[in-house]
Formats: sequence, C-alpha cells, structure tokens
Amino acid sequence: MEAAQQVSVVTGGSGGLGLAIARYLAKRGDRIVLWDLDRHVAEKAAEFEGGLGLIVDVTDQASVARGFEETIERASGIANLINSAGITGPNFSVAEYSLDDWRRVMSINLDGTFLCCRAVVPHMTEAGYGRIVNIASISGKEGNAYGGAYSASKAGVIALTKSLGKELALTDVRVNCIAPAMIETELLQQMTEQYIAAMKGKIPMGRLGRPEEAAALVGWLASPACSFSTGAVFDLSGGRATY
Repeated sequence: MEAAQQVSVVTGGSGGLGLAIARYLAKRGDRIVLWDLDRHVAEKAAEFEGGLGLIVDVTDQASVARGFEETIERASGIANLINSAGITGPNFSVAEYSLDDWRRVMSINLDGTFLCCRAVVPHMTEAGYGRIVNIASISGKEGNAYGGAYSASKAGVIALTKSLGKELALTDVRVNCIAPAMIETELLQQMTEQYIAAMKGKIPMGRLGRPEEAAALVGWLASPACSFSTGAVFDLSGGRATY
C-alpha cells in the first residue's frame, strides 16, 4: 500500500502532539481524519487537503462506533490509527488523588485507546493491512511521583499494545507504541511548574522533546516499512529510558 493511498485517523488530533502527527502524515500524502471532542475539529481538519474532522468521545463506545462508521463511509477505509487522545490529570500524591480524577484519566488514556483499537481491528484484518500506534509514556515504564494515575494509565497502554500486537502477529496489522519523555505541547498546561522541572531534570539531554520528533517516529511506525516490529515500545526520552 502506497503512503499516498493511506487514510490515517488521529485521535486527539485537534491540538498538541496529535495535530503535529497529523501534519507529518499529511505532508507525506495521507488523508487525515481527526477524532476529537473539540467542537472546532472540522475547522482544524480543513487545514489538510481532503481532511475530515469528527467529534468523537473516545471514552464512549457508541461515539467511537459512530466515528468509525462515518470514517469508513466518507474516507473509504482506515489504514492507520494513531491513539493520541490523552490527559495528564492533576499532580497529586496517590493518597490525595480523588477517585473521580483517577477514573477520568483512566477513561480517556486507557479505555479510549482500547475502544478505538477494538473498533478498527476487524476492519484492518479484513482489509489485510493496518498500522496502530498508541501514545504511551516513559512514565508508564518508570512511574512518576505525583503522577500515579497518568503513569498507571500509560503502563496499561503499553501492556495493551503488547497483547494486541501478539494477537495480530500473523496478520499484516502491526501494533506498536511510543514512550516519550515530556514533550513540549499544550499538555504541559495541565502540570505544575515544579512537576515539569522535575521531569526535565530526569532527561540526560537536558531538554524536552519536540512534537515533530515524536511525529517522525510515529510516521515510520504507521507505514509499510514497519513490517517486523509489533507489540513493541519505542522510547523517545532523550536518554532517560532505562529498559
């Protein structure tokens, strides 16, 4: 399948890392479909030639199902799914964390990834091709103090990626994830300055990652060139990764 023929769905694609990934994929010739709760998602998608923006709540299986069906109807297929929708949640200790905040982080970051994967996998296996790239985090490997919910949700994304990759290993559907250290996006606005400084201090390169660096890695994973990697975690951590 040629890159120019691919339809790429990017969740959380109206801003931040999702939008950077969408721009990278559009530049190589993909048709971009953005799934986002942002009511301006259609306007954001208009940036791309043939772009499609759909209001989709990734935590709601009925909303995900509608988004999938409309994408298939209007874009004729899905070659790539990039699960980028996510939140950090508040920076509290586990002892201080409310159950409502915990559940909201899990619902968006982990349940949302699961629901979107579940929606597209039958289509991809029937089509005989697909690439799924989940956005995890280095905190899902290491755990961060005062970021327990986020860390736990991203650990779940890593485990889900490994499980689904093994399930689909005998097909031409590849499932991988990236594990970035902190990236310079609007997501930083959800964090305290102290937390950001602590995370930056863990990066041997001494800087935060750039959205375009993550987008380039996702671009390879969401391509036919990624043929012998599945269920894998690709670090993007400026040297922070320890395993």
